[in-house]
Amino acid sequence: MLEPRLNSVQCSSPAGLHRVAYKEWGDPSNPRVLLCVHGVTRVGDDFDHLARALCAHYRVVCPDVVGRGRSGRLRDPAYYTVPQYVNDMVTLIARVTAPRDGARAADGVSWFGTSMGGLIGMVLASLEDTPIRKLLLNDIGPVLDRTAMARIGEYIGQDVRFPSFEAGAAYVKAVSASFGPHSDDEWTKLAADVLRRGDDGQWARHYDLCLAQPFCAITPERADQDESALWDAYDAIRCPTLLVRGEHSDLLSRATAEQMAARGPHPRLVEIAGVGHAPTFVHASQIAIARDFLLN
Repeated sequence: MLEPRLNSVQCSSPAGLHRVAYKEWGDPSNPRVLLCVHGVTRVGDDFDHLARALCAHYRVVCPDVVGRGRSGRLRDPAYYTVPQYVNDMVTLIARVTAPRDGARAADGVSWFGTSMGGLIGMVLASLEDTPIRKLLLNDIGPVLDRTAMARIGEYIGQDVRFPSFEAGAAYVKAVSASFGPHSDDEWTKLAADVLRRGDDGQWARHYDLCLAQPFCAITPERADQDESALWDAYDAIRCPTLLVRGEHSDLLSRATAEQMAARGPHPRLVEIAGVGHAPTFVHASQIAIARDFLLN
């Protein structure tokens, strides 16, 4: 099945209920499930190429994390944090792994996480009785470069609007240059996935600008505590793990990646040349890396 199905699941936060939208590719009765989770301002549509390549083998589920894309927004932006996202993904996994029409229930999921999606997967994979059976971390680790985080926090909170799609697409290309070389058509899709036209005719990025609030609340002391907690989580992971790093990444340093390879789940480390943060897995050579890990 080469066309996705759109669905959503109701989740909860301390501030109330919200919906998490997701795309689902492949045979709906396939018990092999791959969950693909995007970066902080991106959406599940990022994985369209990867999902098409793998949906003959997996039922590929690509959510829009709450606050992004087709999903709902949180009533209290303070909960735009990894623990809330983990809770939402547990609810989603319970939905997509339940038995369907007499087919057997899925025995856990494989996880592909880019940037923020990798952090969510890292924490979930560390928990006792985790549903994650294989974990691919795309350009993310327990150490988050402070300069890169400040850059991301400043970028996501800006209420930037564009008079035309073309102007918005040029902006997305400029701020996403670290994704590496892409064709004009690929850049157009990367922009179209995250731009929406408002009632005023202006184009804007398709996420809640309040996502920036938790970034702004991080103190140096809190950052140190979070890093220590992430290392503890990483060291508790026991499932097969692959770590992918963009050669020029400013979020995952080579030193951190090498440290990760030597501890915790002892992942194989693959570095993609000519790319920063983060590889998009749009190109066949990158998709082959994921395919080799997930299918073998």
